Amino acid sequence: MSPLLIALDGPSVDGPLYTRITGLAGRAPDWLDTLLSGWSTYGLGLFGVLMLAAWWRARPGGPGRTAMALAAPAVVVTAFLADTLLKSLIREQRPCQTLHTLTLEACPPLGDWSFPSNHAAIAAAAATALWLTDRRLGALAIAAALLMAFSRVWVGAHYPHDVVLGVLVGAGVAWPLTLLARRAAPVVERLRGTALRPLVAPR
Repeated sequence: MSPLLIALDGPSVDGPLYTRITGLAGRAPDWLDTLLSGWSTYGLGLFGVLMLAAWWRARPGGPGRTAMALAAPAVVVTAFLADTLLKSLIREQRPCQTLHTLTLEACPPLGDWSFPSNHAAIAAAAATALWLTDRRLGALAIAAALLMAFSRVWVGAHYPHDVVLGVLVGAGVAWPLTLLARRAAPVVERLRGTALRPLVAPR
């Protein structure tokens, strides 16, 4: 067992809160469970759409903003990789494996680690990159990211602390990387005079 896992025993951190939330899910109306389960499974696609919209809206603006919009997918992938690395080091079992509770989502197999949440990290990284690039889209993305984090607990896939750290990892990676991407503004400016202009500016 990983030393980090010994220090972070999931049930003792917030196991009771997890069981209260999954208990609520078990008693909730079917339509609510269906909505949250669907969001938990497919909601990350919205962030891809929002990043595409941010890129489109950024092209008429300054090159720094365009550079941040173009970098957003790479920033999200980097946050996902950082989160996955933490998972492999900490190796916390899923709460449904440890607590043996009934959950909306099928319990992942042993070895499919829980802490931190990849979904929460990806959503938070995308929301952070979007907030720094386009405040209007970013506000929508932040609300969607918080809903994604909550839904992962609701369906039983994660403890609350899994999604909290996932959000912190995603935002913590995305914030400096997105600001760093703004330094690529001179590259974007040069591209505006090439055949790649449609990628970085309106025709």
